[in-house]
Amino acid sequence: MAHYEFPLRFRAIYDKAVDLYAKGRRDPANFFTADETAFLNANGITAQNLFDYAEDHNNYGEPGFEHALAIENVRRDYFLNVQGGRGLVTLIDEAKLPGKTDAIKGIEWLPRIIPKAKAKLRGELPASLMYCCGGDRRFFKEHDILPAEFLALVWRHLQDDNAIVAWVLQRTNNRS
Repeated sequence: MAHYEFPLRFRAIYDKAVDLYAKGRRDPANFFTADETAFLNANGITAQNLFDYAEDHNNYGEPGFEHALAIENVRRDYFLNVQGGRGLVTLIDEAKLPGKTDAIKGIEWLPRIIPKAKAKLRGELPASLMYCCGGDRRFFKEHDILPAEFLALVWRHLQDDNAIVAWVLQRTNNRS
């Protein structure tokens, strides 16, 4: 695996996904060559992840390559250094996530995004869920948080949701 070349290869695959989606392709299983799929898998990334970025890029103009790269760098680091380059096979049950309007300390979406971020780190998101979807982006914008920054925060406090909540509250209260 060429670690140094990761951003360049990721960019090429990201751009390809955006282009294929724009041309009407809607099956992520057939987006990439075997070599591209192997590259993604070796870095803890799925074709579905790229499809989701491409779909939102085409439909909403975001999150964009820069956020996608930053998010996948955090996921990649976790995958390689915590999971030893081995993905998990257990996906979270979307029905068990907190509701979209549930709140902690008055902050809606926070109870939902914490387990989503943990699942993103571990590679446990089902195809029906995207980390940094429209609802996530609304939360990040409202609280002035970079999506990758939140993912790294969750990693640092994987077993301490209260620390995550306290950090978000502090960030929210310190906005100018």
